[in-house]
Amino acid sequence: MTEKLKRILYVEDDEDIAQITVMTLEEFGEFEVKHCASGVDALRELPKFLPQLVLMDMMMPEMDGLETFKRMKEIAVIKNIPVIFMTAKMQAKEQQSYLDAGAIGVIAKPFDPEKLCDIINQMWQKNNDR
Repeated sequence: MTEKLKRILYVEDDEDIAQITVMTLEEFGEFEVKHCASGVDALRELPKFLPQLVLMDMMMPEMDGLETFKRMKEIAVIKNIPVIFMTAKMQAKEQQSYLDAGAIGVIAKPFDPEKLCDIINQMWQKNNDR
C-alpha cells in the first residue's frame, strides 16, 4: 500500500497563482503545504521541511525549475524527493525533457483547481507503484 501524500513543498514565483494553488492544495487536498517563491528559497527550505513531494513552477527568475531540480539531486537528504513540474510550456518535446530529467509528472498551467489534487495524487500513486 502506498504511503498517503501529506506534505508538499510548492515553488512558484507568481504570488497570485501561489495563493490560489496553496488554498486549493490545503482545502481540497488537505495537504500540509510550504510555499517558496524561488528555486533558491526552495533549496534552503527543502532540507528543513522534508516534503514527500515538490510541486514546482518551471519558469522562474534567477533559477528555473529544471536547474532547481538538478541542484536538489546534489543534496543527499533531498535528492530522492519526487518532483512534479507546473508549466505553460506544454509542447511534447518540452514535457518529455522534464520527464527525462526525472520528474514524475507535468501539469499544464493554467490548471483546473477542482482537478489539481486528484492529478497530483494520481501522479504520486503511479510513481510509488513503480
